[in-house]
Order: sequence, then C-alpha cells, then structure tokens
Amino acid sequence: MDDTPDNHTESPGDHAVVLGAGLAGLLTARVLAGRFARVTVVERDEMSLHGPEFRPGLPQARHAHVLWARGVELMEQLLPGTTAELLEAGAALLESPRDFLWLSPSDWFRHVPGAGMLIGSRELLDWTLRRAVLRDGRIRMLGGRLATGLVGGPGNRSVTGVTFRDGGRLAAALVVDATGRTSKAPAWLAALGYPAPAVTRYDSHLGYASRPYAIPKAALDDPRRRWHAMYVQGRPESPRGGVLVPLEGDRWLVTLIGNGEHAPPTKDPEFLGFARTLRSPALYDAIRDAEPLAPPAGFRATANEWRHYERMDRWPEGFLVVGDAACRFNPVYGHGMTVAAITAQALGDAIRGLATPHIPAHARRVQRHTVTAANVAWQIATSEDLRYPGTEGPPPDRATRVLQAYMSRVMAGANTDPALSAPFFGVLSLSTPPNTLLAPGTVLRVLSKWRLPTSPRTTTAYPPHHGPA
Repeated sequence: MDDTPDNHTESPGDHAVVLGAGLAGLLTARVLAGRFARVTVVERDEMSLHGPEFRPGLPQARHAHVLWARGVELMEQLLPGTTAELLEAGAALLESPRDFLWLSPSDWFRHVPGAGMLIGSRELLDWTLRRAVLRDGRIRMLGGRLATGLVGGPGNRSVTGVTFRDGGRLAAALVVDATGRTSKAPAWLAALGYPAPAVTRYDSHLGYASRPYAIPKAALDDPRRRWHAMYVQGRPESPRGGVLVPLEGDRWLVTLIGNGEHAPPTKDPEFLGFARTLRSPALYDAIRDAEPLAPPAGFRATANEWRHYERMDRWPEGFLVVGDAACRFNPVYGHGMTVAAITAQALGDAIRGLATPHIPAHARRVQRHTVTAANVAWQIATSEDLRYPGTEGPPPDRATRVLQAYMSRVMAGANTDPALSAPFFGVLSLSTPPNTLLAPGTVLRVLSKWRLPTSPRTTTAYPPHHGPA
C-alpha cells in the first residue's frame, strides 16, 4: 500500500513501528501518532485498495464479531466519525439483549436493559478503520512485508528496529508487536538473549463453524419481526450453541459453536443438521430455507493464552507487545476487539506526560500498564471455560468456584430483572468494574432469587415476547 523506501532521511528517534494491521495495531498506531512524528504500520498481508476483503492475517474474519459499547466509545474518541461511516456502510448498532433472541444457560432474556454493541463484517471494520487511520499524514502502511526479527541496540538492552524476510531493515525508536495469535515475539526476544515468558493457558477445545446467508425476503419484509440477532448459548451438559448476526448487504452470518467432540461440522448438510440440535429450534427455523452464500468455514484456535511479558525480570527498551500477541481469549465472549480498544487507551495513559525521546526507556512500565486492560476479560473467559469438564489448564480454586456459582445466580436473575441485567451487561461489555456485581444491594437481590434454577430444562422454543422466526 505504500512504496516509501525503508531508508529514511529522518532520525529514527521520532519514528515508531507497529507490526500488524488488525484492530489492535491500527488503534495503537493512532495513539502513537499523537507523540511520534512518524508511525509505520507493517502488515504481512497485501492490503486491499478497493474495499473490504478477506485476508489471511485475520483468520477469524469469517466468524461473528462484536464491538461492545465501550469499544465503540473508545474507537470514536480516537477516530471521530468512524461509527457513522460504519453504519452508513451497513453495520448495525444493536442493544443486547433487547434486539436479540437470547437463550442464556438459565432461560430466555426478556426485554431487560443491557449494553450496546456494533455488529458488521470484520472485513468492513478492518477496511473502515484502516482508511480512518491513514487519513493521519503521520501514519503510513507497509503491506506485503513480513517482519522476521528485532534489531538489538548496544548489548541488546534495547530494540532499535525490525528486520524483514527480504533482508531489509526498518529503524525505529519504538517497536510494537500487534501481530496477534501468530506473534513470534518469544523467539525474537530469545534471539536477543531474553528468556521465554511464563505462559498461562486454558483450552476448553471450543470450535467454530460459520456461514453467511442471504436474509430471506419474508424476514426482511415482516414488520412483526422484532429481533435482529440471535444467541443460543450452550452449557456444560449441552455444549452446543449458535449465533446469528446481521451483516451489511442484507446478509446473516451464522456461527455454530461446540466444545470438544461437539465441535460443529464444516460441510453440508451437517451444518444445518447441527443447528437443529441446539437447545432451541429458533436459529434452525431462521436459516432452514435461507440461501447460503458460501461454504462453512471452521476455526479451532480458541484457547485462552496469556504470555506474561509483564513478569519478566529483564525487558528491552523500545519494545512493546499488545493485543492477542500478549493475551488472547476464547473469542466466544466477544471481548477481543473491545480489549484492543481499552489497551490503546491504556497505552495513551501510560505515555502521557513522557517526552517522546523518553518513551522507549519506559517500555517495561508501559508493558505492565497496558496488559492490565486484559484483566477483566481474562477473568470472565477463563472462569466460564472452567465450567466445562474437558477444559485444560490450572484447576479452579475455591474463589473461582464460588464466583462461578454466584454468577450462575446473577445470570438466572438477569434474565428477567432489570436491576440485575443492567450491571450484568455492564460488566460483560467491559464498561463497568466487576465489583459492581458485588455491591451489597446487588448481592441481596441475587440471593433473594435463590429458588430460580440456574440450569433448567428449556421448555419454550421461543421467548414469550417473540413469535417463531
């Protein structure tokens, strides 16, 4: 996308390099452009100049994505007008759960307050954010370039640039790895003499299979249809679920979900057959006569993994790791993009007040600060994944088991009680601190509903406030 040569006449002291052009990389570049005279985003994929397109560097792009309201707010602060541009292109701002048919592990959510979310194809979001970021003249994009290592300063105590597969180098005062799940940062640091970071990993062996459909004309024209999306959740004894979300171009994207041996198929007619086995027939009813627009696509790399760079005894100046490259979550909870936005905000906070030439020397402190953006999403994802017997990882301690039991009660109450649904979705959307759910009034309200079953048999195919699809 940019043919500017790697040999710049400007000093590398005013130059930052961001590796990876996903959401985390783009928002990081926007933050750094407020402090550095030049920011270069390096992406191994060739970048489209003509519109939204799938690219290999975003393997999850074929599956359902949401940006919770907190992420939308932070994105808009960094890139004003982006939300309107996305909506004009066909993305949707929905209220969860009011705009959904949502079957929780306990019951159907009624018309209770929740949280907003932006929904659209990942290709559209990627394209729109990239254009918005590149309107800043301080930021340029190098597409089709694969970074293969770090350039070490004297004694390898600092990072002063990156190397490329073609033998080229790019000098910089600060290098940020935002390459996501495929990050090679541990190997790059090892080449400079740094030990590998400790890793915490939980894997519930969840699998995805997704397929786009044309929205049936009857559904488009039906004024009685009050839902715009659907979520049928699984639970440990019935670990199958499904999500249906609207996409631009009058499409639905259906993502089927299952753990272990219940991972959904990626072939016809098994895909539709799997949808028929969910706890409610609502999703199957919606798509059984809809026209599929592409074959199903699978995804299995869904483990939660935290590479603890923040705990390392030694850390080079001028290097940071952000986003999924540092901490990634089971994507079923929809937190990855919102955490990327919160991380960009944390980065801005961490470097505020530092003179630009001093930022590289504070990389270790900044690394520790930015990674705290992942704490709540990590707690949610891992504690929920540990409900499934086949999950690999450190066993839950007593505090986690107590939290799981309490959250089951919160969920059961939130299905119908606005006083519980509002704080529950505030925490789920990463807009509200988790201790909100432990406020004395909330705890008493949860405990007052102790008679509600937390995992009842699903007795209604549809929620009372909605008819069949």
